[in-house]
Order: sequence, then C-alpha cells, then structure tokens
Amino acid sequence: MNRTEKQAFVDDFREKLQEAPVLYLTDFSGLDVKSMTLLRQQLKASGAEYLVVKNRLVKLAVADVDMPDISEALLGPTGVVLGYGGVVEPAKVVSDFAKEHDDKPVFKLGILDKKVVSAVEIQRLAELPPREQLLAELAGALEAPMAALVSALEGKVQEMAGLLDALREQKEGGGAESPEAEAESPVAEAESPDAEAEPPDPENEN
Repeated sequence: MNRTEKQAFVDDFREKLQEAPVLYLTDFSGLDVKSMTLLRQQLKASGAEYLVVKNRLVKLAVADVDMPDISEALLGPTGVVLGYGGVVEPAKVVSDFAKEHDDKPVFKLGILDKKVVSAVEIQRLAELPPREQLLAELAGALEAPMAALVSALEGKVQEMAGLLDALREQKEGGGAESPEAEAESPVAEAESPDAEAEPPDPENEN
C-alpha cells in the first residue's frame, strides 16, 4: 500500500466512522480466508461491515475524530465491525459466529454513542433479542393496555350520550304544566265564589 492508498484508506475510514453509530474492534487471529469471507457476508446481511485494518492507519484516521481513545485496543490483528443499522445485530452475528468457530473472533472493545464499551458489555448486547423481536414484544405489551383504554373511552362516550338524552328529555318536558299545578287549579276556582260573594243586605234581614 503506497502513500496515496494509505491516505485514501484513512479518509474513507474516517468517513465510515461518521456514518456508523456503532464500532466493534475484534481480534480475528486463527480465522482463515474462507471463514473471514463468511463472517463478512453475515455481517453485511445484518447491516454492518467488517474491515481488516492496519492499526497504525486506524490511529491516523481517528486522530481528528470526536471519539474516545481506542489506541490500547489497536494491537495485534484487528478487524473492525462498523454497524450502520442496529447495535445488537452485528454483536450477535459475531458472537454466534464465534461459537461455531472456536471462539473466534474475539471482541476487544466497542464504541457506542461516543462511549467505550468493554468486551463483556458487547457480549451482553449480543444476548439481547433482535430489534424486530423487541419491537414485536413492545407492540404486544402495549396492545392489551391500549385495548383497555379504548374500551374505557367507549364506556365514557356511551355514558355521556345517555346523560345528554336524559337532559334533552327533561328540557323538552319542562314546558308542560305539572300535575300538581293542575290539581291546585280546582281548589283555587272553588275558593273564588266565596271570596267574590256580596255581604247580606240589612234591609232584607228585617
């Protein structure tokens, strides 16, 4: 790799770092070309990329990038996993691949949200369910409470509709004369003749 090629790698790698939200450093010692090709294919299917890099060039590429110092992990054979999709998927791919290939490759460290994560923490991420499964479980967890909420709202709407009907009937019946008022009318009429009767004539009494 001549000087021009080295600079091209540095520039390209720096650009990839800006695009990838997750980076895992691995030690691929003991893996043959066939195994490496298979690992690349599996990572590509998960939305990630696997690069075999020269440590010195990676150090140059990250020198001007806002990220933690990873120089302590840039020793020995280094394969870089750049995840452009989820965080769990590439970690799971490498972990599952290692189980079938004598624990190779091995995680060195990772960078998530500009923070260093250890190999142990990456392994924990690999044990989490895939993104699609998590979303399905979340949707299922929300479905039951949401159904209960809809049912409760429907009950309140029906209750409000019944109340409005009752108020409407009461308002429509307010213009009619009440039975009590009708019952009092004859009494008032019966009392009227006595009140309007003329006093007796004294001459007639004699």
